[in-house]
Amino acid sequence: MRILAAGDEFVGTGLLVDAVRAELGGAHEFAELSLPWPVVPFGPVGNVQEASGTEQQVIDAIAGAEVAVTQMAPFTKQVFAAAPRLRMVSVSRGGPVNVDLAAATEAGVAVTYAPGRNAGAAAEFAIGMILAAMRRIATSSAELLAGTWRGDYYSYANTGVELAGTTVGLVGYGAIGSKVARVLVAFGADVLVADPYADRAKVTADGAELTELDDLLRRSFVVSLHARLTEQTRHLIDADKLALLPEGAVLVNSARGGLLDYAPLPDALRSGRLGALALDVYDVEPPPADWALRDAPNVIATPHLAGASRQTAERAAKIVAAEVGRYARGERLANVANPDVLAG
Repeated sequence: MRILAAGDEFVGTGLLVDAVRAELGGAHEFAELSLPWPVVPFGPVGNVQEASGTEQQVIDAIAGAEVAVTQMAPFTKQVFAAAPRLRMVSVSRGGPVNVDLAAATEAGVAVTYAPGRNAGAAAEFAIGMILAAMRRIATSSAELLAGTWRGDYYSYANTGVELAGTTVGLVGYGAIGSKVARVLVAFGADVLVADPYADRAKVTADGAELTELDDLLRRSFVVSLHARLTEQTRHLIDADKLALLPEGAVLVNSARGGLLDYAPLPDALRSGRLGALALDVYDVEPPPADWALRDAPNVIATPHLAGASRQTAERAAKIVAAEVGRYARGERLANVANPDVLAG
């Protein structure tokens, strides 16, 4: 079987090849392609999103391949048209946004993905962002390194707030949100969850309370976003929703930039409606030089790092390799984004 391994600087090509070889054993032919993400930011390629490299690079590398494993390579209609032998694309991400699923289905190609691959890393990062924002860890560090000793942060009016006894609202309760909830409960926080697809019994068993979004926003001093970005959730948190938050609330987004309407955030921070804002994702990545939040107060900003751990990359490679193994053995695939293709 000929397999295309299209890795990048995070989930490397060698990591993918080694994982697939360990899964399959025996002799298989590999074509290898290395893409420049994250050194070069991802973006739209053809009609797919968050991709790295070009259609032509994939077309040149995929000739004769039956299976492809990748994280960021663009799989567009043009790519599928150039790969008539292709039968499966296994994407090492939580969602295969770099694949044209309609074109894949039309071409008879199953597309698999890797849910939960970065859940541990992203949950840890979200907790870190929450603590950094609540206790001024990042902003006071930046000020100290710039030469300012903020002794006034020890005054009662300016001190941080502990997690214990604080109400924290989680918007989204998938693999990441549920892990965050359990950690917050261990800290002694009161955790609210807004997710129309969440199982109430599971939320309760985790020590949290399931409620509606508006109720969560009114009651939560900290709100952390963990929803998947869809047309229904785009700008889920806008100016009207921000107005529901308690004065001085903390907002954290380490999920997807499109969940937030960024336009009202600078004024919300300057007015005190938001006490702190912690971001790992943005409406435009990277943010432009004239980004309005650069000079807003109490902002923590990191460059889309929540899922960036070595274990995430290794786990992602193993998940896609396991799908290749199932395909090679004729077994049912575990995580198929276009299940209709299997019915054909």
